[in-house]
Amino acid sequence: RNKQKKEDHARPPCSKTIIEAKRVGDFGVDLSGKNDIDLHLRRWHRHRLSHATAGRQRDLAPVAHHISKKTAMDVGDGTDPSPLVPNDEGSHAGHPPVERDAMSVAATLTDFRKSQAVNTDASSWRSPVRSTHAYFSKLSSIFSWKFLSWLAMDNFALRGGVVTLLWSVGLPLFKELGIDASRQQLYTTMIISPFALKPLIGVTSDLFPIRGYNKRYLALFSIILGLLGCSILLGLFHSGAASRAVSQGPATVQNLSDLIVICFFAMNLEAATLEILGDGKYSELMRLHPESGSSIISFTFVCSLLGTMLTQCYVGPLANAGKFHVLFWIALVFLATPFYPTFRGWIPEKKKKAEEEGMVSLCRGFMFNRGVFEKKRTPFICIALSGLAAPSMSAISTFGNLGVGLVCSGFILMALAAMTRVVFPRKFFRAQIGLMLLVLCRIRMTSG
Repeated sequence: RNKQKKEDHARPPCSKTIIEAKRVGDFGVDLSGKNDIDLHLRRWHRHRLSHATAGRQRDLAPVAHHISKKTAMDVGDGTDPSPLVPNDEGSHAGHPPVERDAMSVAATLTDFRKSQAVNTDASSWRSPVRSTHAYFSKLSSIFSWKFLSWLAMDNFALRGGVVTLLWSVGLPLFKELGIDASRQQLYTTMIISPFALKPLIGVTSDLFPIRGYNKRYLALFSIILGLLGCSILLGLFHSGAASRAVSQGPATVQNLSDLIVICFFAMNLEAATLEILGDGKYSELMRLHPESGSSIISFTFVCSLLGTMLTQCYVGPLANAGKFHVLFWIALVFLATPFYPTFRGWIPEKKKKAEEEGMVSLCRGFMFNRGVFEKKRTPFICIALSGLAAPSMSAISTFGNLGVGLVCSGFILMALAAMTRVVFPRKFFRAQIGLMLLVLCRIRMTSG
């Protein structure tokens, strides 16, 4: 009797079932007529299909959870999860039926979550205020608002402000002093050479903590140098030394120009030092939080771009009017901007102690990280020498003999190429050679 009941339940309803359903009122509708019978049949099949699907999903839920967990683990380990979540029927061959169904469910759930993420991202960008708030909330949760503020000041005031100002004011300033084009080229090379010192600055920061901090006091020292150089320029132009030098002859003009170049070098040294220290810190945080992506790079680029645009608006008119002292007052404000945040420790770093393993105390407040140096001695030496190469060549060519400077430049370039070939991987060596050839083939022209 039970077997017969099961067979009757599984059999599609006949006209007698329709009449009984109408009499009992199972569906609550009038089922008289052919269309009503078709409607009942469709509802009956849909009802049976939904129950079968629900039961099947309950049976496959543990297996689907195992597949999803395995996929997430493989993604975290860096393994390509695509073999675990196939998308076509051909790839299911060789798996048991239950596992094939579970893998299909897992693939469907994965696709659904991806589509929901895409839809969420697309809808969030419809509101600029909401998306901007989410962007800065994500950045501050990873990099902290103090470090973001420090980066904004550094990139806006120094990379975008001071560097652009010095690059733009050099030509009209030297032209007013009567410096020829060939000498201007040498001066320009010397002025921008602090940015070639960044490898040496990075090595110094890693190996020589000052009062336990790798970056704070090194940044403060560079800020003081930049302020000193700018203050000397203000004293020269407020006292009328530039106009007196022009009237006294070419020798006095060249001595004054050399002093101006040294001051420009100190100001750019501050910008280069803070740039490499900030880049090194946010690169470290990016490795710890890869989910941040390139958001911090976009943030620094926008801050630098805004500073460049603002500086270009006023540097041209003031330079044409001969108001160089006004430009140097603006540069002094920019150079002093990151002093307080740097002094208060807005660059996140852990204080080191002399008792730590590998740390050697050189004198009061100065330490040497011998443990790190012993592990990577050869790369540290190569990087430090490469950082000293460009400023040394620029100094010899600018303040010494040009021919000797060219010979030294060729020798140093070949030595750096050979050192890169021996110490670093082959790909890095090829990239270095390509960069050298690109720079050597770049022809620059300036007016005198």
